[in-house]
Amino acid sequence: MDPLFSLMTPDLLMLAFAALTAGTVRGFAGFGTALIYLPIAGIVLDPVSAVITLATMDILGPLPVLRKAAPDTHRGDLVRLVIGTLLALPFGLAALFVLDPGVFRTIVACVSLTMLGVLMFGWRYTGTLRPTAVFGTGAAAGFLGGVAGIPGPPVIFAYMASPHPARVIRANTTFYLFFYDCAILSMMLIAGRLSPEPVITGLLLAVPNMAGNLLGAGLFIPGYERLYRSVAYALILGAALAGLPVWGTGH
Repeated sequence: MDPLFSLMTPDLLMLAFAALTAGTVRGFAGFGTALIYLPIAGIVLDPVSAVITLATMDILGPLPVLRKAAPDTHRGDLVRLVIGTLLALPFGLAALFVLDPGVFRTIVACVSLTMLGVLMFGWRYTGTLRPTAVFGTGAAAGFLGGVAGIPGPPVIFAYMASPHPARVIRANTTFYLFFYDCAILSMMLIAGRLSPEPVITGLLLAVPNMAGNLLGAGLFIPGYERLYRSVAYALILGAALAGLPVWGTGH
């Protein structure tokens, strides 16, 4: 990554717009941060820096709600998810560290488009969510989170078949993603890949991201969930297509 962006550079403005858009979608639809931000970030950042800026930006968001969500967590599931992730995350990071930027952008776009298809067409996991399946979900999320910075899809897909009430799923997902962000930044530090520039950039991007969350929450009107989902799907599709390396590397 180049030295820390000037606040007026087109690259940082593009990242800030992506963070704002991702936060807005998260605010009114409840998902989509990585699916929108990472394809755009991959255009102007190397893969490692793109993932670091996302994790740094995203780690601050759930802090105000963790205490409130704590009583609703299913701790057994959460522990299994986290352990599976901790075991698989190093392998995903090992792949990330050697990825060509074009390959990284292709993987991110493919993951985003696959998740978009799952959401749009209502595909569901129909198996029983046994403890071993939860552990396997955590491992899949850890590897995918390491290599592409997007750990959410396996967890969301598995929880579509969960017997837990929505509040428990929401609490577990919130805590899981927070633990993932902490884990990936810690492992980046241990591996000597956590340089200060993307961390500072991620902290700067937390401002438009939080503003987007507030804006999206303010725009949300109960009863129009289908419209909000449609807007979210369109933005995820646009970001995924824009991030494909056929348009140029951007680095």
